Amino acid sequence: MGLFQKAVETYDSFIQQAGHITEGEEPLAPCFHTLTRADLDITVGSDGAFISASAVDKTESKIIIPVTEESARRTSHPCAHPLSDQLKYLASYDEKRHEDYLKQLTDWSISPYTHPKLAPILRYIQGDTILTDLLRANLIKINEHSLPVKDDLLVRWRVIGLGKDLDGPCWTDRSLFEAFRKYIVHCKMTACPVLCMIEGTLSTPAEKHPKGVVPFHGNAKLISDNDKDNFTFRGRFVTSQQAATVGYEASQKAHNALRWLVANQKVSFGGRTFLCWCPQGMVIPKPHNPLMPQHQQSQSVKPSDYQRLLKEALEGWKNSLHAIHRQAVIAVFDAATSGRLSLTYYNELQAFDFVNRLYQWDRICCWTFQNIGVNSPSLWQIINCAFGTERSAGNAPQLETDDRVLRQQMQRLLACRIEQAHIPSDVVQLLVQRASTPQSYTPKTREKILFTACAVIRKFHYDRTKEEWGMALEPQKKDRSYQYGRLLAVLEKAERDTYRDNEEREPNAIRMQSVFSQRPQRTARTIWEQVKKAYYPRLKPASRAFYEKLLCEILDIISEFPDEQQNRPLSDSYLLGYYLQRNSLYAKRENHTENNKEES
Repeated sequence: MGLFQKAVETYDSFIQQAGHITEGEEPLAPCFHTLTRADLDITVGSDGAFISASAVDKTESKIIIPVTEESARRTSHPCAHPLSDQLKYLASYDEKRHEDYLKQLTDWSISPYTHPKLAPILRYIQGDTILTDLLRANLIKINEHSLPVKDDLLVRWRVIGLGKDLDGPCWTDRSLFEAFRKYIVHCKMTACPVLCMIEGTLSTPAEKHPKGVVPFHGNAKLISDNDKDNFTFRGRFVTSQQAATVGYEASQKAHNALRWLVANQKVSFGGRTFLCWCPQGMVIPKPHNPLMPQHQQSQSVKPSDYQRLLKEALEGWKNSLHAIHRQAVIAVFDAATSGRLSLTYYNELQAFDFVNRLYQWDRICCWTFQNIGVNSPSLWQIINCAFGTERSAGNAPQLETDDRVLRQQMQRLLACRIEQAHIPSDVVQLLVQRASTPQSYTPKTREKILFTACAVIRKFHYDRTKEEWGMALEPQKKDRSYQYGRLLAVLEKAERDTYRDNEEREPNAIRMQSVFSQRPQRTARTIWEQVKKAYYPRLKPASRAFYEKLLCEILDIISEFPDEQQNRPLSDSYLLGYYLQRNSLYAKRENHTENNKEES
């Protein structure tokens, strides 16, 4: 029960914030309370007289209301909340629901743990004028049977006339929350204590557990034992208590903490909820993003600068964590059915170790990208480039991945990054295939795919051979595929140099890249013959001499490999050679242009 233990630890770390309202955030609900949206706001006086009523704006945040163990998970079965509830419980036309509500509120108000706001509300409800008051305020409509058209409107309460310290809304009154907590603990004292498998102590058992940890799956529960017909625990145990016992207060702490964390910190991919937090309350980086986001990088970050900046980011995170005992918890939730919430991935480790693993991934899985410099692609970008389909989104086409694929692959890569596992070979192969068919994508998308493929290929080779491929061009590298990639870049650039300004036609090297990757020697000869015949004469003599010299250097290295290897399919390293050689050629052109401007 690691998840629940860490959730309880989180609640205890933030217990001072329980019930505290912060603008723009969902509050942490105290034990035996839940969060819901109110529809109507009713104000009563200290004598229980009606003062005013108003509709609650739909944009307002959820409010905190007291709930019992049964009402917290109610569906269609009647079960009243102790204070704030729907009209069908507050008005007397539904006798069963109304009596249940009155009993809940009466029992609380006459207990030793009552609160001054309870008696006025109880007197008002006993007066049974709520429908008349709301009708006069034009807040509800009634049908031909004098019943409200909408009877599921939830009412929240304000009480005035009790004094400065007590006047105000019930949903922000922390003294009211504490009174209800003590009341529930008092009511549960008669239950036989059991061993709580979360806290390891003897405590009152939870008979039922809350739902709605992930609002997207509102009715799904993490712990359930009410399915007594479909072998939830039968076959091994006679009763659910023999399978596991959880304390009522521990269950409340764990579920309220998880709901609070999900509301404020979760990230969703394909309908699956990803959560990463520190139980001790420290801020930690999100594992699906690079440790050093792009906005923290200066322009054109060189490889040496990138490693230095990344190391500084690592040290910054370690310094912010202060103590070595801080932890990082990663949990992923999904719902296979509407009633069951599953934990599809879970891990916990020391926070120092956690940020160091993110650093190690980013240190290797990186590549130089256009004028941004060296960068590490996010997991989301890797998945989109490997599995996504390019779709038009206004003037900027985007890669979009099917939700079913996205959630599975995100969890898969997340586990690789956190557990320092090898990057999956099928992801690498897909990226190489897509980067080898550039005509299937717009120029902007193809560059993103090529950059991502190079970063992942670098990580792939390091995982298996511990060889760290450089991000600077290595002209003498003894790798056949790498040199053929250089050759492709030279043939592409030689043809592009003959184009007019703004000419967007694809060169032969791009159009034949897919075939080139499978039969490099034969395809290179075809591309060269086309370039030599149609485009080479258009180059300036100095350019022709430059490309001839460069081509000879590359072909000399390629000729050192056996003849039987020359036309074999290229490995993924050809993309690295292609990318670096192309960047080198464009960098020389830019330097040459700048030198000409300085001379003029």
